[in-house]
Amino acid sequence: MLFYALIFFIIACIAALAGFNEIAPGLAGVARLIAYAFLGLAAVLFVLGISKR
Repeated sequence: MLFYALIFFIIACIAALAGFNEIAPGLAGVARLIAYAFLGLAAVLFVLGISKR
């Protein structure tokens, strides 16, 4: 999941450098959403892992 966030971030950076100003913010938003989903899922799994001990 974090891998996909990184891919979307890189594509957004390339699009911004190339001048595609309509596409870059959308891709950056997708990358941010996937990164937050990854962090939330990682936190939940971390808490569940601690509670099983």
